[in-house]
Amino acid sequence: MNQFKVNITRTGTRALNRSTLWTVFALSIVFSVLATAAILLLQPLLSQIELLPDQGAAWYYWKLPEATFWTRTTSWGFYLAHQIFFWGLIWWAVRNKDKMRDRGVIHPVNWIGLAGTAFFIGLHYLQTAIWYDGLAQDTAVWSSQFSVIFLLVIVLIMEAPRRGIAFGRGGKWLMPARQWLIRYHGYYFAWAVVYTYWFHPMETTPGHLLGFFYTFLLLIQGAFVFTRVHTNKWWTAVLEVSVLVHGVTVALVAGQEFWPMFFFGFAALFVVTQMHGLGLPRWVHWLVYAAFVGGIIWVYGIRGWANANEIIRIPVIDYVLVVVLGGGIVLWRRRVNAQKSKAA
Repeated sequence: MNQFKVNITRTGTRALNRSTLWTVFALSIVFSVLATAAILLLQPLLSQIELLPDQGAAWYYWKLPEATFWTRTTSWGFYLAHQIFFWGLIWWAVRNKDKMRDRGVIHPVNWIGLAGTAFFIGLHYLQTAIWYDGLAQDTAVWSSQFSVIFLLVIVLIMEAPRRGIAFGRGGKWLMPARQWLIRYHGYYFAWAVVYTYWFHPMETTPGHLLGFFYTFLLLIQGAFVFTRVHTNKWWTAVLEVSVLVHGVTVALVAGQEFWPMFFFGFAALFVVTQMHGLGLPRWVHWLVYAAFVGGIIWVYGIRGWANANEIIRIPVIDYVLVVVLGGGIVLWRRRVNAQKSKAA
C-alpha cells in the first residue's frame, strides 16, 4: 500500500512538472509581448536623438552621428556579457545533459536561462535609454542579416532528414550533418541571436518592434534547452515562419515595392519544406498549395509577371546554401570517420 502511494505521488509530481513546463513557456511568451510593448515607452527619449540622413541600402540609419567611449563600452560590453552567459549556459547544459533526461519538465538550467534573458532584456532597455547606440555603429549592416539567414539555413539542414528538403523528400543524405549540428548548433545560434539583439537599439518602428519580439522568442527557445518545448515541431515552425512577417513588415514600412519577394520567398520555404514536418493531412497541403498559387496569380497579375522572379530569389539562395553547407559538413564528417577507421 505504501509503495502504491509513493507511485501515485511520483506520477502526480511528474504531471505537475510537465504542466509547469508549458505554463512557464506560455508566461514567457506573455512576457515577450509585454517587453516589446514596453519599448514604446522609450519614444519620448528616442525622439530627442538626432540621426544622420539615410545614405542608402548599405547604411544603418539608427546610430548616433558620433560614437563615444561610453556608447561603445556599453554596447560591446553588454553584448559580450550576454554572449558569454548564453554560451556558458549551453556548455553547462551539454556537459550535464544526462541529468536532464526527462524532457517533459523544466530544469534549473532553464530557470537560469529565462532569468538571464529577462535581465538582458532590461539591460538593453536601459542601454538604449541612456546611450542608444548598438553594435551597428562599428559593424556592417549586412552582418546581422546574414547571421540570421545562416541560422535558418542550419535549421533546414538539421530538419531535412525528418521532413525532407522538397515536399517531404530528399533529406536523408544530410543525416551526418544533422548529427553533428544537433551537438554544436547551439553555439552558432547563440551568437547569431545575441549579436543581432545587440546590433540594434530598441527603436519603436514597426520593423524594430517585430524584430525584437522575434528575437525575444529565439532567446526563449534557447533558454528551454533539453525540454520538449525546445523540440516541439509547432513551436519551431512558428519560429521559422515568423521571419516572413518581419521581412514583409520592414519592407512595407520602408516603402519598398519588392515586399512580395519576402512574402512569397519565405512562404515558398514553408510550402516546399517546412509544412511537411508538421504531419498535416493531405487536404491541408493542397489547400496551402492553392492559396500560395492563388496569391501569386493575384499579386503578380497586378504587379506584372516580369517581377515574378522575386518569388524564387530567397528559396534559391537558401537551398543552395543547404546543399553547399550541408554537403560540406557531410563530406567533412565522412573524411573524419574514414581517418578514425584507418587509425583503428
